[in-house]
Amino acid sequence: MSSSRLIQQIRRPPQPPTPILACSKLFLCIMPIAQIAIGAVHLDDCPRQRYIPIYLIVVGVFGLVLTVLSCLPCAREPKEGPPSPLSRVCTIWNSLTSFFLFCWFIAGNVWIYSIYQPNYKKNTTDISSYCNKTLYLFAFWTTTLVYILLGGFLIGGCFVLVCFYLCGRADPDDDI
Repeated sequence: MSSSRLIQQIRRPPQPPTPILACSKLFLCIMPIAQIAIGAVHLDDCPRQRYIPIYLIVVGVFGLVLTVLSCLPCAREPKEGPPSPLSRVCTIWNSLTSFFLFCWFIAGNVWIYSIYQPNYKKNTTDISSYCNKTLYLFAFWTTTLVYILLGGFLIGGCFVLVCFYLCGRADPDDDI
């Protein structure tokens, strides 16, 4: 296989069937919808760190926006020829949205992990140290899940690279 053909296959991998794509997009919408719902229901239930419900709502909305944008025709690169101006605008918008989500994720980390573990009892005399248990634990574990998945992808990627290295070795007597 020539190197240019390999690069084309990497840049444009084969697309799965439409039902599988639709199901995966629906699955990707579940977490953002849950984040929006829990953030909205508990909007005033964390005086200890009032930005946690706002963080959940914003990250959920932008997660849904990215999922919806990936369904639009402008998100796909044309099979032949240069990308259209609309495709470039879509790419720029996706990049800006992803960058914003990355920065917002860092801010959410500060807000969530800086108050670990808050007071879950509302009946205390110091209401300013209270945070709703469902809200806080949902925000905590969704943020921690990102780190778990990232670690899994990094370990899996390293494993694949080692396998490529070991399987791609040429025998000394092979012709080059």
